[in-house]
Amino acid sequence: MQSNKIVATYRRLREGPLWRLLAADSGPVVIGLLQNNLLEGERKVPASILYERLERDLEDLRALGESMPQAAQGYVADWLARGWLVRRFPAGATEEEYELSAPAAEAIHLVRDMVEPRTAVTGSRLATVINQLVRLSEDTDTNPESRLESLLAERERIDRQIEEVRGGRFQTIGEDHALERTREIIALADELVADFRRVRDDFERLNRTLREQIMDESDSRGDVLKSLFAGIDVIAESESGRTFNAFWRLLTDPEQSGALEEAIETLFNREFSRHLDVDERRFLVRLVHTLLDQGGMVHEVLQQFSRSLKQFVQSREYLEQRRINRLIKDAQRAAMALRNDVKATERLDFQLALTGARFRSVSRWVLFDPSHNTLEKGMALGDAPEIGMASVAALVSQSEIDFRALAEAVRCCLMERSQVSIGEVLERFPAPQGLGSVVGYIALGSRSGVPAAGSTEAVQWCGGDGQKRRARIPLIYFVEENIHALG
Repeated sequence: MQSNKIVATYRRLREGPLWRLLAADSGPVVIGLLQNNLLEGERKVPASILYERLERDLEDLRALGESMPQAAQGYVADWLARGWLVRRFPAGATEEEYELSAPAAEAIHLVRDMVEPRTAVTGSRLATVINQLVRLSEDTDTNPESRLESLLAERERIDRQIEEVRGGRFQTIGEDHALERTREIIALADELVADFRRVRDDFERLNRTLREQIMDESDSRGDVLKSLFAGIDVIAESESGRTFNAFWRLLTDPEQSGALEEAIETLFNREFSRHLDVDERRFLVRLVHTLLDQGGMVHEVLQQFSRSLKQFVQSREYLEQRRINRLIKDAQRAAMALRNDVKATERLDFQLALTGARFRSVSRWVLFDPSHNTLEKGMALGDAPEIGMASVAALVSQSEIDFRALAEAVRCCLMERSQVSIGEVLERFPAPQGLGSVVGYIALGSRSGVPAAGSTEAVQWCGGDGQKRRARIPLIYFVEENIHALG
């Protein structure tokens, strides 16, 4: 590769999140906070918990003299914009979750390996390389005779080992060698966990690429559309999709996962495992769970992208997006056609009203604190209102119907006559509460009166404004026999 191409490639990488994190002035602080909260502990943390933990760490750093002027929400928003964090909102969750991006995780691993470097060349790594090369040469051999010869040699070696075990002449590897191989396996498994993030990012890029292809297809029956209309899962059938699906089938195979768990449990019964530190033991204990969790997350993202892409096409939403793209391109072509007629600095007699909105994360909202609006001198006492029993009684009479007074008026009328209608009661005792009294009499009549089916009568009353009003109401008689039911 020519030097100019190498330089151009490195310039492009320098603009990426990984290089920017390593080159940032605050890089040591950011890497330390991200490693402590999102790598060594939980890998996916709800927003509220992450803010609380970061705020505690920031207070500790400020106490040591570090300049950390922003709150935890501000730093999280900045790291999200720089591509060091990934924000997701899982289905059914009450708040968004944060996790490390693939470049940030890779940067943390790089720095951590610089602090605790592994031996450059170990016997286990060299043996792994040799075994893989030998296995590759055998698996790609097309000569039946040579393959048969290698298989017979392998069988003889296994037979010798069986005889040695039966005779008690076998030897196990030393403790130092066992620890070396264990730590090499841990490093390899840790890289495997980090690979999940890169696979997820590959799916996201693939999803965007497929949507761009659908939007840019001039033919309505482009290759991507043909596949989707034919029911083919384009993302799952891609190279990344097939590779991950093969790995996912291997990981979720009960026999393989059971063998892995059994091997880990057996290792902990070995004498050399006591020399592993706490983090290494914890990593091995949670290895199967971590792999399944990370793989399940990628598998869910894969399925989500596939469903959303199919829905995007089947709902014909892409047609509207194409129309908008076509209008934008038409406007651009029209502008290019006028570039020689209209100068860039020429003032046009046209006003274009631009609209916009600033989007912010809900997690950055701050609850209102009433203590910020308290008065310095306290609240002054107001003048006591002039109020008495009469004014209280007037307020009650305006808001509630006085059924006791209405029932007493009906009793007075029934003491003179055996039956009386609502209109006759109102003639003797005018409505003290206006329309409310009329409504009250109707309510009393519905409970203890005798309605005349199909008949009405005219009543009148004087409202609070002094105006007389009339209305027709159902004809209801209060009778002497039901006087006790008035209450």
